[in-house]
Amino acid sequence: MSENKFPTEIIDLPSEGKLYPKDSPLSSGKIEIKYMTAKEEDILTSQNLIKKGLAIDTLLNSLIVTKDVNLDDLILGDKNAVMVAARILAYGPEYVCEVTNPTSGTNISHTFNLAECPFIKLPEGITENKFEIELPVSKTKVTFKVLTGKEEKEIERDLNSSKKIGTQISPELTTRLKHMITSINGDPEGKTIREFVDQAFLARDARAFREFIQKIQPDVDLTFFPSTTTKSATLPIGINFFWPDVDFS
Repeated sequence: MSENKFPTEIIDLPSEGKLYPKDSPLSSGKIEIKYMTAKEEDILTSQNLIKKGLAIDTLLNSLIVTKDVNLDDLILGDKNAVMVAARILAYGPEYVCEVTNPTSGTNISHTFNLAECPFIKLPEGITENKFEIELPVSKTKVTFKVLTGKEEKEIERDLNSSKKIGTQISPELTTRLKHMITSINGDPEGKTIREFVDQAFLARDARAFREFIQKIQPDVDLTFFPSTTTKSATLPIGINFFWPDVDFS
């Protein structure tokens, strides 16, 4: 617990800090957050923030105590860990909500114990934010990185720019690939990466690439198996994750 005027907790990150620069406080694999107060509950009920989709990010930023760390510095999986920890510290580990049964399609009530959600760890041997895959069809060797919140916002800005110039088809997938990929067959030039993504990235290779990313990204495992089915579902995350009994519409 930190020597602050408010209680705090130091929580572990799924990435174990391996995907951050060595001089970053996050390289320790831990982050310090404070307990929610009534002031943070004001953030959750701000209609202005809710309409802009900023309520949860604003909340989490207000809870981070670790010096020189912003929510945008975190990769998505670590951000999810902060969100789950904040919910547990504020209201306890039990979370009851409606989910869709993946077999029947009907809504069912499910009770989660958030404290039991395990971490998805990095593969053995990974010590930095650099991954490599040989694409199965073209045999192209691609290196890439896991994106931080800051880089996700850069993607969003690029997509908004595309809309402003009247692009008929939103280039969401290719824009993301251009931000993630760091080299093509050892060539790190931006021009090479852009040309490969726009002209030579085969659909089968792109699918294999996405599946590979899902396997190696550190995160909090929020999947579960509803009763009477062998298909997994995912814990719904939204503004009601913190106050499931409140209507924010």
